[in-house]
Amino acid sequence: MRKDYISTSGLNKSRMIWFCRQLFRVLCILIFSGLLHPQQLTSQGLPIAPAPPEVQQSEPIRVRVDRVSVGVLVTDPSGKFAQGLRRDNFHIFDNGVEQPITDFLDVEEPAQALVLIEAGPAVYLLEGSHLRAAQQFLSGLSPDDRVAVVKYADAPQGLVDFTVNKQSVASAFDELGFNLGFGSLNLSASLSKVLDWLASVRGKKTIVLLSTGVDTSSTKQIQDLLRRLQTSDVRILAVSLIGDLRNPPPAAKKKSPPPKMAYTSQQFVEADTLLRQIAQTTGGQAYFPANSNELPAVFAQIAQIVRHEFSLAFIPPAHDGVIHSLEVRVTAESGQPAGQSAGLAGYRVDCRRAYVAPAPAPTP
Repeated sequence: MRKDYISTSGLNKSRMIWFCRQLFRVLCILIFSGLLHPQQLTSQGLPIAPAPPEVQQSEPIRVRVDRVSVGVLVTDPSGKFAQGLRRDNFHIFDNGVEQPITDFLDVEEPAQALVLIEAGPAVYLLEGSHLRAAQQFLSGLSPDDRVAVVKYADAPQGLVDFTVNKQSVASAFDELGFNLGFGSLNLSASLSKVLDWLASVRGKKTIVLLSTGVDTSSTKQIQDLLRRLQTSDVRILAVSLIGDLRNPPPAAKKKSPPPKMAYTSQQFVEADTLLRQIAQTTGGQAYFPANSNELPAVFAQIAQIVRHEFSLAFIPPAHDGVIHSLEVRVTAESGQPAGQSAGLAGYRVDCRRAYVAPAPAPTP
């Protein structure tokens, strides 16, 4: 009887061929299923770490395809987004000169809202009332709205990257820690860093800022931020948390402030002014509730307007590469400006204040 023999070298070769085939199959499955993709090796979201990586500053609003796009927020006297306005109701001005509107859209789309929360000793005294009220903001959002959370004192720290999971955001609110020392409250410097983080996030972006407005950033940092915000593509909705500090409730029911922590009337005025400048420069709004009891209504309004805006576009009248001022006015059918006609009495119009015109064409 004849026996067949397989040599040791032949057996090893067969096993090697079988192993290579199996490895090739596994790699194909991983690639086509998206589990192995080069772009997934680096995070493109918000840096969730105490020391986020350095990135380039976000580009200012510039002209694309020879059009300037302007997002406009129009709210009625109750603070709700105004519905039913048409192209004929809007007038846009470049350096004071009215320009024809080439494109008009009434936009409602999923929001991308970054909640930036002051975490210093003054806010600690609120005993979390502002965070409990912020739950109203979360409950008013739609399922496809994305939210991120960052806290700041001397510097910003990412807590939750953009997510549609509102429960994880609520958990971040519940676990928020406060800096009870006497360090800095660098509002402007922190906002500038957050703008850097948002540079890689596409689409319409909103920062919901919960802050006293007290800022220990340098004068240069504050001025640099305000200039940058003029042409930024991020809208800021600022909520002042200073109401209960300005008019504190009975001391027996509240935490005692740390020693040496007190604000003067002048500091309150400066804080309010800065929050108003930050918000209005970006085409946003600033809210100044008298106390924490008014916060839920404020957050309910914000949840409604972050999804909406009117999008206008016009052809830039000059290609000079410099900053041009922007103004948008809304009129009723009679042609009277908003606030002067019965149909639009008390309506508020917010848009960014400037854009960078395209550079002159190179000389042949």
